Amino acid sequence: MDLSIIIVNYNTCELTMQSLDSVYRNTQGLDFEVLVVDNGSRDESIKTIRMRYPQVVIIKNDTNLGFAVANNQAIAIASGHYILLLNSDTIVEGDCLSRCAAYLNQHPGVGALGCRVLLPDGQLDHACKRGFPTPQASLFYFLRLHKLFPHSHYFGQYTLGFMSEDTINEVDALTGAFMMVRKKTIEEIGTLDEDFFMYGEDIDWCYRIKAAGWKIIYFPDARILHLKGGSGGRKSRRSIFEFHQSMMLFFDKHYKQCYPSWVRYLVYCGIKLRYMVDNLKG
Repeated sequence: MDLSIIIVNYNTCELTMQSLDSVYRNTQGLDFEVLVVDNGSRDESIKTIRMRYPQVVIIKNDTNLGFAVANNQAIAIASGHYILLLNSDTIVEGDCLSRCAAYLNQHPGVGALGCRVLLPDGQLDHACKRGFPTPQASLFYFLRLHKLFPHSHYFGQYTLGFMSEDTINEVDALTGAFMMVRKKTIEEIGTLDEDFFMYGEDIDWCYRIKAAGWKIIYFPDARILHLKGGSGGRKSRRSIFEFHQSMMLFFDKHYKQCYPSWVRYLVYCGIKLRYMVDNLKG
């Protein structure tokens, strides 16, 4: 089988159906399967999916086990040569999936591929092509220096705003809203880290993919629409906590030993400060 498409659903029946409709409407020339993991939804998601798309493989959890755990459950039984993580709040446009699979077929050194991800206002979701959040890159992003100097390689280390959104490029990280990964790569580096509950698992996966010598490619010749925030709903205190917790986890896992204690202290203070600010906003 060419492709296994994994969608995690959590009380997003209408959005998930829109995403499934777009997949089945637009995907031709590929032998594919769709696996939906339901994380304890209380809406009519399961019933609706079974009625409209009985061919979809459904994994039903009694509680919300988190994004990483849910995806790993599907990866464990997926039979595709490529695995696609696809958010429930996305709409696949045109021949996006066949274009992405074709690119991977032609470039065996690529471990993961992301497409052009557009927001409802037509702007690019910068998370679809980004650098790793080193302490320096994170500081520049937090201070919004990438906005003041949009063409700067130095200040734009995280958002890669200096990189054309119309050009195929190798990047550090993609978004979990759309990430097509080679099954062989997963077998080599492992599945998503389940310590990350609902944020950060995508960038951690990309870090491990690159560390193993695989390329990660931003591929703008294919695109999706991301109705951002739909799968998470309004920012709750739990989601705000998990977002900042993921920052801490990523830093501790990949950067903590690379920096002196004073830098580690500043990083922890910065994360806690941002957490307090986001809580006040939320």
